[in-house]
Amino acid sequence: MTRLFNDPAAFADEALEGFAAAHRRWVRPVTGGVVRAAATPAGQVAVVIGGGSGHYPAFSGLVGRGLAHGAAVGNVFASPSARQIHSVARAAHGGAGVLLMYGNYAGDVLHFGQAAERLTADGIDTRTFAVADDISSAGPDESAKRRGIAGDLPVFKAAAAAAEQGLPLDEVLRVAERAGARTRSFGIAFSGCTLPGADHPLFTVPEARMAVGLGIHGEPGIGEEALPTADEAARLLVGTLLKELPEDVADAAGQRAAVILNGLGSVKYEELFVVYRKVAALLGEAGVEIVDPEVGELVTSFDMAGVSLTLTWLDDRLEELWRAPADTPAYRKGALGTPEQAPVTTQVQDTAVPAATAVPPASDASREAAATVLVALDAVARVVDAHADELGRIDAVAGDGDHGIGMRRGSTAAHRAATDAHGLGAGAGTVLARAADAWADKAGGTSGALWGTILRSLGTALGDQDAPDARRVADGVTEASAAVRRLGGAETGDKTMVDVLVPFADALAAATAEGLSLTGAWDRAATVATAAAARTADLLPRRGRARPHAEKSLGTPDAGAHSLALITRAVHGALLDH
Repeated sequence: MTRLFNDPAAFADEALEGFAAAHRRWVRPVTGGVVRAAATPAGQVAVVIGGGSGHYPAFSGLVGRGLAHGAAVGNVFASPSARQIHSVARAAHGGAGVLLMYGNYAGDVLHFGQAAERLTADGIDTRTFAVADDISSAGPDESAKRRGIAGDLPVFKAAAAAAEQGLPLDEVLRVAERAGARTRSFGIAFSGCTLPGADHPLFTVPEARMAVGLGIHGEPGIGEEALPTADEAARLLVGTLLKELPEDVADAAGQRAAVILNGLGSVKYEELFVVYRKVAALLGEAGVEIVDPEVGELVTSFDMAGVSLTLTWLDDRLEELWRAPADTPAYRKGALGTPEQAPVTTQVQDTAVPAATAVPPASDASREAAATVLVALDAVARVVDAHADELGRIDAVAGDGDHGIGMRRGSTAAHRAATDAHGLGAGAGTVLARAADAWADKAGGTSGALWGTILRSLGTALGDQDAPDARRVADGVTEASAAVRRLGGAETGDKTMVDVLVPFADALAAATAEGLSLTGAWDRAATVATAAAARTADLLPRRGRARPHAEKSLGTPDAGAHSLALITRAVHGALLDH
């Protein structure tokens, strides 16, 4: 378990602060993450990577010459927000465009995609690429749905080495695509991981058993088997990966491969070496030439006891890029010339997103409505805090178990930001907009992006000038429902929060059209939301981290749907009281 921490909510920020202070030779802190200590050379594509905390040395430890130009770092097991990614990318940009790279998780896809749109609007040529190497998370016919795990490293490195050679942005992207298409990973675990401040792991493995096909966010494996010997584990890892070769590789014999045996947190290096001796022997028997293997902790999951094996099938070009030198805090290879002199900083910069102080002008009526919004956001934070453990347990049935933690971080930050904005005299629209940004920044992940979208849609509908009536609120909720579906791609029946948001929005619109007051209409819609959340127990998930474990979730409601239903009822209580 994680023993050394202060406030668990501050763990990721404090870890990043300490990392930057310890590695000033390589990195400097910026809002949202870190960039190279020296500026990106003019005319060189900036490769910006990122993801949640808890996976060190991914992602901040891979920033340096020959590898990433910057890393956006989210909260524990949560993607960084679009604002954080945008900030890091702008700081890393050297004038030749930016390639954003990340593991293929819904939250990362949403936030990095939004950041790319903002960068493009700023005039910065931007591309995105999601690594999808985990063969246990989807079949070959659905490879685009696979998760990104330890295969992040060889794909990141290929693209970064190409950028270092001065290739233009689209060619760097093509290198990433080639490396991604030729990278496969598979993992096993013997115990789950425990997040800072938690008193139990996200999942458990029975004594003398192992989980097969685990995720790196505490997702349980797709199956269980008897605890193997080291040689048996090696046979499982190698045999599974050799069953699926890239489309243009007919036979493993005669092929070259970059090989990574990755420890996930608490498997010791000596144990990894025992496994690797058999991995190397088995690959040799299959006729595979191993190129510059890596054995160690490269993409971790806090204290998870587990290992994963990654094979990147090389051609001449990919081998050149894999062998290219790199110099970062956590990954070094070959020799590079004397680095450019970076400015010496004696104080670590604040990595938090700075709070805005000025607010747009607002009418008295809108400021009065903002007071009601603040009461509602307080009710949201309170109900989430009261049910955070329950939400985590629901999420852990088939997912990674952090929904309650993320919702608590997001709702608390949203209420705090709204309080600050209200204190400055902001109207209802601005209060909701500030709350939306804070929720997305602090929660990260899919729920952070979607709740940020919900609050921002409501804020746009209410504005800062007019007194909002029931119809305008209903219109805002309707737009929020549409925006969430556009952003996340989910529809009703996918077992997500959309299964509650759509009927809630429809019921609220119908009730206000009948002439009910906002409180009465919200009451009716919240009742509909509660029933809709309960019905998700009968659905199989078709999206998100729970999808690979769909059967496990039968009989359990979706955590996002359940939390939304709780929130709608809590907001009704706030409307009654205010």
